[in-house]
Amino acid sequence: MNIDFAPELEAFRAEVADFFASAPTPAIREAGRKTTSVFAPFKECMEWHRILFEKGWIAPHWPAEHGGTGWSVEQRFIFAEEYRKADLPPLLPQSLGMVGPLLIDIGTQAQKDRYLPDILNGNDFWAQGYSEPGSGSDLASLSCRAEPDGDDYVINGSKIWTTYAHHANRMFMLVRTSKEGKKQQGITFLLLDRMDYPGMDVRPIVGLDGFPEQCEVFFDNVRVPQSGRVGEENDGWSVAKHLLKHERGGGNAASPTLTRYCQRAREAAAETRSPFGGMLADDPVFQQEMGELEADIATLGHFEKLAISGHEIARDPAFPSMNKTMNSELVQRASTVMMQVSGVDGLARQLEALRVGSNVEPLGSEFDLISMPLYLNSRATTIYAGSNEVQRDLIARTAVGS
Repeated sequence: MNIDFAPELEAFRAEVADFFASAPTPAIREAGRKTTSVFAPFKECMEWHRILFEKGWIAPHWPAEHGGTGWSVEQRFIFAEEYRKADLPPLLPQSLGMVGPLLIDIGTQAQKDRYLPDILNGNDFWAQGYSEPGSGSDLASLSCRAEPDGDDYVINGSKIWTTYAHHANRMFMLVRTSKEGKKQQGITFLLLDRMDYPGMDVRPIVGLDGFPEQCEVFFDNVRVPQSGRVGEENDGWSVAKHLLKHERGGGNAASPTLTRYCQRAREAAAETRSPFGGMLADDPVFQQEMGELEADIATLGHFEKLAISGHEIARDPAFPSMNKTMNSELVQRASTVMMQVSGVDGLARQLEALRVGSNVEPLGSEFDLISMPLYLNSRATTIYAGSNEVQRDLIARTAVGS
């Protein structure tokens, strides 16, 4: 099987690279360089979202009839490669990569007509209301309840680790609508039109890196219309599993970003003295660690190319779990190497220097500035979107057919 790209695709690659070299504003580029998590700085990220929408390139993975580009899988992979190489802020996944594809797959026509256009143009940003205190990896144990009342549901309870909820104007969420049967039963998937319903309270959480990326969301007799339900009442677990296929797997290529991390680490190591003499980049232990990391990233890149080339591995039920596990653990390894290269120069907490547009010069290099926040943020990658322990259990169950 040939997984290399045909020569005629090089013209497309050049067109994409040229656009990425000219279209982003200086603030968008700064946001890309200072992104230390899956979630880029919100304001600049949404500004970039709208530029891509005007270009018609905002949703390459969506079907053309719903606003996608109609590109081949090879074009989509090239787009993703060039995107990561350009150090641009990653687009926020909740709307474009999660609820949008879900509605395309199983939403009603009314839901598609109402929500998809404003997801594409960036007028709407959706928060994901899944985790609760005590119900994270064991998501099926969630207890935030919604009781039918006329044409509405009345919601009581809370959600936590709700990324960028303080920026969102809409939310998709899981609620408990029945306590009968297994815990996976009795869950319903809802779309909320607003984040300012009476009784709804959003409280940002300041993370280890010093920024309010996550939130708590409280519901006190919040009344929402039943027309926002996706799927049948009490069948939300099936809807959530469908959405998770987009969240954990999909066609996004992570290997170019990881390769960029390694490139930055090598460049910084070339300017860092080793405590054993010479430069760190020439240290045999460093070279071995980088070599093993880059080899594993190359394996992930090969895995991603097989998937986008239509290989049957992408249809394997275990593929989303394998992709999520490999990607998340490599992010942690890469960020650890970056922190090792920075050493004590990466320990300074420089929140103002990290803010886009602050014009505050970092104490050390830009590499040192982002190393520690990236390291701290990446500790969560093996936990969110289903912990890696859960993913390995799913892979094992698929392998034995249980």
